[in-house]
Amino acid sequence: MPAPATIAFLGPAGTFTEEALLTQPDLATARRLAVPSVPDVVAAVERGEAELGIVPIENSIEGSVALTLDVLTFETDLLIQREVDLPVSLNLCARPGVGLGEVRRVVTIPIAAAQCRTWLARKLPGATVVASPSTSDAARTVARSRTGGVAAICTRRAAERYGLEVLAADVEDHPENRTRFVVLGRGIPAPTGHDKTSVVCFQRHDRPGSLLAILQEFAARSVNLTKLESRPTKRSLGDYCFVIDCEGHIGDELVADCLRALAAKQARVKFLGSYPVAGEEAHHRRRAATRAWREATRWVQELRAQVRDR
Repeated sequence: MPAPATIAFLGPAGTFTEEALLTQPDLATARRLAVPSVPDVVAAVERGEAELGIVPIENSIEGSVALTLDVLTFETDLLIQREVDLPVSLNLCARPGVGLGEVRRVVTIPIAAAQCRTWLARKLPGATVVASPSTSDAARTVARSRTGGVAAICTRRAAERYGLEVLAADVEDHPENRTRFVVLGRGIPAPTGHDKTSVVCFQRHDRPGSLLAILQEFAARSVNLTKLESRPTKRSLGDYCFVIDCEGHIGDELVADCLRALAAKQARVKFLGSYPVAGEEAHHRRRAATRAWREATRWVQELRAQVRDR
């Protein structure tokens, strides 16, 4: 896709979201618009203040970012343009001169605090955890604080930006900590050969076997699911919709036929996007898929060239 002039991200500067967009060469050249929340990122794109927006959607320790899923499901028609996979390292940081034993209050975004739950209980059992809109906002809050004994869980980038020192590095409870981000915009990217499609399915009738019927549409076409998650529909207690990620692109006939059958027979379907898969192996799989498709196309063309005229 063309490089955007402006991209909105969950700010302020120094968040993991900013780090994620800076890993993408085309996004890194754009003007960056920092906004305070996930809904504000979406609103900035919808108002035309930015061509694209980037938000966190899933963490390998704590799972999905519920706010992002709910905004995509209920509040916007923007589509996912790509995903970005970022290794995440969390650090406990404070103003110069504050020691680890002095910390009585820890400021951070709730999903980051959850990733460090065991470490905090072991190292700072008496500390109070205070919620912040982002890790970078937490660092800024600590830098401006006039009280002692306060620290932030944030990125090294944020600590450097706001003049904090790292009291403890890598405080997450599990070493393989990664966060997935999605870039939001308008339209559907072209197929790459290694893509993912995301949808939300709303059951028409809550009856035994209704979820199985939805899943069978994918199974019947050998479309592999990479994620299945239930979310409240906001209508009544016990009423759920299902967020589904599957391999493939809406431009692929099998995926298109699966979604067509779902919408016609099983559920109301909201399309969230078809987009390139992130990850270390994605580039190699795309190249292999492109080569296989090119060879298959040449084979079919050779066969069709042998069809006799009437």
